[in-house]
Amino acid sequence: MSDSGKSEAREVLRILVPSGQKKMRIDVYLTRQVENATRTKVQRAINQGMVLVNEKPVKPSYLISPSDVIQVTFPRPPRPEAKAEAIPLHILFEDEYLLVVDKPAGMVTHPAYGHYTGTLVNALLYHSQHLSDVGAKLRPGIVHRLDKDTSGLLVIAKTDQAHHFLARQFAKRTIEREYWAVVWGTFTQKKGLIEGNLGRSKKDRRKVAVTSDGKPAATEYSVMEEFDFLTLLRLKLKTGRTHQIRVHLSHIGHPVFGDATYGGRNNEWGGLQKKKAQLAANLLTLIDRQALHAKTIGFVHPESKATMRFDSELPEDFASLLKRIPK
Repeated sequence: MSDSGKSEAREVLRILVPSGQKKMRIDVYLTRQVENATRTKVQRAINQGMVLVNEKPVKPSYLISPSDVIQVTFPRPPRPEAKAEAIPLHILFEDEYLLVVDKPAGMVTHPAYGHYTGTLVNALLYHSQHLSDVGAKLRPGIVHRLDKDTSGLLVIAKTDQAHHFLARQFAKRTIEREYWAVVWGTFTQKKGLIEGNLGRSKKDRRKVAVTSDGKPAATEYSVMEEFDFLTLLRLKLKTGRTHQIRVHLSHIGHPVFGDATYGGRNNEWGGLQKKKAQLAANLLTLIDRQALHAKTIGFVHPESKATMRFDSELPEDFASLLKRIPK
């Protein structure tokens, strides 16, 4: 019991080790399987008797086997409140109902584990006294999100009414969203539709993967410009899943250039050798993230019902990459 007389909040996970899983130290396995878990955190939990295998405590060196049932109990720390921070914002449009902002790469959209400061929400709270209060406590105004290292446009709701109106457009897939990406390889078909259910990777819970039991997802692509071993794509989301564009493109063998999580930072991609591999390595130094930018957003305004459309300039690293790729 805590000083307040209340039980400490705890999170209990149960994991069944799948058939075919190779033997592996349990601390390594859980670090890969449990989102936001560091090896130190896992080892501490094991040493405190908070990890059971087949209902028995184990040591960090225990080697897991197929069909093992692992139970992990983590203390759940109190969730902090999002605080206003004086962070500059690039605002393309603002009225009493919404904002359209251009998020830089490297900025997390909303506070979450490991990122409770420096986020877009922290900046929004400083900028505006009015943000919608729909959804999670740490996401005021957030109708949709972009990955930390994806740059580009987001629409932010100031009122609950605006939030619901915009959210319905996302649900009905009437929001216009266009992304630009530089990807590895060239395409035989200049236009196409990538389909594949998306869910948490069974090999690494911190990643998303195409999986049969995932949620349906579809991404349209069209080739804008082709280079020797890279292509500039225009992409449109038919659905809006976590990491959707990055995972779909990696799944078809064309990972986003610079994407370390999904295979986009290998300068020898596709068997590139010597001069081409060196050129690829040089190009990778120009961008330390995935070359993915949310360039255009279009929607119906919640109050005026006017159709609105905004376009973002390519950020400096993305534009520099395009200029340096040999034609």
